[in-house]
Amino acid sequence: MRHVTDRERRARLARRHALCAGAHVRTVEDAARSVVAFHATNPPSVHLAAWARAVDLVPGDVDRALLEDRTLVKQLAMRRTLFAFPRDLVPAVLPSSAARVATAERRRMARDLVRAGITDDGDAWLSRAASAVVEALDTTPALSAAQVRAAVPMIDLTVPTTAGETWSTPQVLTLLGAEGTIVRGPSLGSFPTARPLWTLPETWLDEPIDRRDAASGYREIVRRWLNAFGPGTEDDLVWWLGATKGIVRTALVELGAVAVTLDDAATGWLLPDDLDEVADVDPWTALLPPLDPTVMGWKDRDFYLGPHRGALLDSRGNAGATAWVDGRIVGSWIQDPSGVVRLALFEPISTSSRRSLDDQAESLAAWLDHQVAPTVYHSPAARELARAWTAKDAPASG
Repeated sequence: MRHVTDRERRARLARRHALCAGAHVRTVEDAARSVVAFHATNPPSVHLAAWARAVDLVPGDVDRALLEDRTLVKQLAMRRTLFAFPRDLVPAVLPSSAARVATAERRRMARDLVRAGITDDGDAWLSRAASAVVEALDTTPALSAAQVRAAVPMIDLTVPTTAGETWSTPQVLTLLGAEGTIVRGPSLGSFPTARPLWTLPETWLDEPIDRRDAASGYREIVRRWLNAFGPGTEDDLVWWLGATKGIVRTALVELGAVAVTLDDAATGWLLPDDLDEVADVDPWTALLPPLDPTVMGWKDRDFYLGPHRGALLDSRGNAGATAWVDGRIVGSWIQDPSGVVRLALFEPISTSSRRSLDDQAESLAAWLDHQVAPTVYHSPAARELARAWTAKDAPASG
């Protein structure tokens, strides 16, 4: 059985994820394909993930891909997470990972509607709501959540849940987005924020989405994941897809995936045409944003994360901003209030690596024009670094 060392896995990561010299790409679309798709829950992370991988890029290039060329499409999918997918992957995502999320959401919301006494058939109520929203968007092609609520009074409601929480209009629109009935379209905001309007897929993409069946959809997503992240374990894929072992195993068999051994004695998987050993790469560094796909791509991350899990990840696997040296995470970073990128290292690194990270920090701050890119997730390390800089910059008392 082929053995893939942690060292080779780090070399594969550097090349496949376009992070090392010689592997950087030229376009936003190729940057997204290098990691299957960008995480988009934190809007600025799409731009920052592209910056880390593509040369000669400006923020407007990312906006162009999302809002003008529409070669990247935002879609709720794996693990109920919002991604920016390459457009050609959307037909595979909708009937598989997105549909799995939508089915669970619809079932839960239908039960809540009945339990709240709003209807005796929650599923039928949601279908009527979907038809009404589509009709509103047929009349006015792009609407905010507030505008949809005004146009479709039946979804202007608050529904309690058994957990003591509530949901309202935004959750209805999120469900319809997961189902592919509507899609996030034009934005009222500009980088580094996002205020997308809702529209119809055929309006935004100029044609209906030709969906695959669920099995072939999962197969295509797993194929792309193996190409970018392999070798990975079955547990990695189950976590990343938010799917079942049965779904993952079926896709691996249909792809003819080949089992390999890893340094931690686990079994990993590679595509059958990807078995050649990948050579070491030259020294490299990278600054990756919160929720970057490289950090979020596996469940088992020790080969690049080392002992730093507690500093960077929460209990759900969400990752903060990271600093990398030669395929390993060695620190974190934040922007201070003036937009300067500040580093916090978890371990000693060479002088040349530190110089390279410092250069990247300056480059990133300049690329952002010293705007502070907000984030929805702050790792423990980032929070500690922010407190330290706040205390340093605070005026002395007395």
